[in-house]
Amino acid sequence: MFNLRSATPRALCLAALACAAPVLTSASAQAQNAQADFYKGKTVRVMVGHPPGGSYDFYARLAADMLKVHLPQAGSVIVENKPGGGGVVATNYLYQQAPRDGTVLAVFPETIANTQVMEPEVGKWKVQDMRYIGSFSPVNTAFVRRKDSPSKTTDDMKRQETIVGCTGTTAQSYQYPALLKVLGGYKFKMICGYPGANEYSIALERGEIDLVSSAWNSWRVTHSRQLGNGELVAVIQTGLKRNRELADVPLMQELVDDPFAKKVIEFASAGAMIGRALLAGPGVPEERIAYLREVFDKMVADPAMIEMAAKRNLELDPASGVVVQGYSDAIVRTPPDVVEKATQAFKG
Repeated sequence: MFNLRSATPRALCLAALACAAPVLTSASAQAQNAQADFYKGKTVRVMVGHPPGGSYDFYARLAADMLKVHLPQAGSVIVENKPGGGGVVATNYLYQQAPRDGTVLAVFPETIANTQVMEPEVGKWKVQDMRYIGSFSPVNTAFVRRKDSPSKTTDDMKRQETIVGCTGTTAQSYQYPALLKVLGGYKFKMICGYPGANEYSIALERGEIDLVSSAWNSWRVTHSRQLGNGELVAVIQTGLKRNRELADVPLMQELVDDPFAKKVIEFASAGAMIGRALLAGPGVPEERIAYLREVFDKMVADPAMIEMAAKRNLELDPASGVVVQGYSDAIVRTPPDVVEKATQAFKG
């Protein structure tokens, strides 16, 4: 029998922990059950700010199918495409109007934190008030040309006009080329107005434009044959490090010499580490966010879910919600002089 009077302080501490452990475990299980119960019979929406056919949509549908398995209490999990303004319409909706209970999640542009600090009149949200649930994969954007595009090298693009397709001025398809136009002297002529990546990729293949930028995660799915046989060629990529599949393709910051310009481009590219991530709007109870993050971590580690992603040719290199939130918050804290220069450059 345990003798309380003769026990050492260490023994008393261990005994207390041993007694408390079942209580803590039980409390944690009850909290999880309470959050699971909340989703019983409810419809969960995974919003996308772009039309079907691009990598945002691909990962939103992957998220929905994973959640159908790992959030079985939900009555249904559906994908809702809400295109407009390169993701701005949907992001403003999530922040301002969507239910604040965790039934609406989203796969939005990795640049929404950049838009917030650079164009507050457009990005009318505070990304630090929203919560990242987790990222499926970082995403580098690839600038891709046709085999017969007039400008074939980055040097060519400095010497002669290259027509670039884009969706809108708040989208990466416009902003990344604009950075190189202003900071690197590239002679890009931007033609915006395409609804999404699918439409401007078709325009590229038809010869209407010479160059487009879109997520490599999407290119490798939608145009694997054309990239494989050389009909389409990746010439530049964005991000903080080269994608392993684009090891010989230069990063944007590697194409400029000025150290400050490099910092500006790195700030603009920092969203690559956020990548294709699942996001919840503001006001969702923290205990529900914790539950969703736990669900996310389990589902991206599930061999069946990994196989699901592989069958769809989707990269899966996950990061936890806490880590992704850190990337996003760091973008918001970028020094003003860097933000100002990027803002000027983004205007082309």
